[in-house]
Amino acid sequence: MRHPRSLLAVALGLGLAATLGAVPATAATTANSPAAAASSSYAAYEGSAEDAKATQAFFDAVVASVSRKRAANPGAQAVTVVYSASNAPSFRTQIARSTQIWNSSVGNVRLQEGSSPDFRYYEGNDPRGSYASTDGHGRGYIFLDYRQNQQYNSTRVTAHETGHVLGLPDHYSGPCSELMSGGGPGTSCQNAVPNTQERARVNQLWANGLAAAVARVS
Repeated sequence: MRHPRSLLAVALGLGLAATLGAVPATAATTANSPAAAASSSYAAYEGSAEDAKATQAFFDAVVASVSRKRAANPGAQAVTVVYSASNAPSFRTQIARSTQIWNSSVGNVRLQEGSSPDFRYYEGNDPRGSYASTDGHGRGYIFLDYRQNQQYNSTRVTAHETGHVLGLPDHYSGPCSELMSGGGPGTSCQNAVPNTQERARVNQLWANGLAAAVARVS
C-alpha cells in the first residue's frame, strides 16, 4: 500500500475547534512540534510511556463531548460517538472497516461518521508511528502514520487506536488475538477484532461512564 506524502492533514475547521479544541494545523506540524510533544499525552501503537494517562484522558474527553449532546436523553441504551475521516482520506477503507468491527462487537456504543464530530482521524508521517493523542483538556484525535501502516496490518492499527477512544488501554505483552496488544506480537499479526474481554470492557465503560458524565454536565 502506498500513501503519497502530499495527502497530509489540512488545517482544522471551526467544528472541531468548538468540540475538541485545536490540534496542530498539519500532520507535519503534529509530528515535529516540540510544543505538541511536550503538552500532549499519546498512546502509540508500538508503545508510549504515557499510554494509561492518554487513554483515560481521551476517553474522558470523548465521553464529555458525547454527553453534552446527549444529556437530554441520558437513559439511551446505546450511545453514538461521531467521528470525521475527512483528514485521513488515504485510510477511509480502514476506518470504515474498523468502525464496522467495533459496531458489530459491542452494543452500548456505536461509531458513526458525521458532522459535529466527537473526534477526528488524521494521517501523515510521524516517527512515533500511529497514536491516539490528547492533552486532557477536551482535545483528541487519532493519527495514522503512513510507514507504520505499510509494515503492520492497517485495519488492525486503525481498530487498535479506535479502541483507545472507547477507553481501552494498551497491553503490548498480550497475544495477537488481543487487539490492544498493538505492535507487540509483531508485523505478522493480522487480527483486527477485539477479543471477548475487550468487548465486555468497552460495553461496561459506556454503560456506566456515560451516565456519570451526563450527571457532571447536566
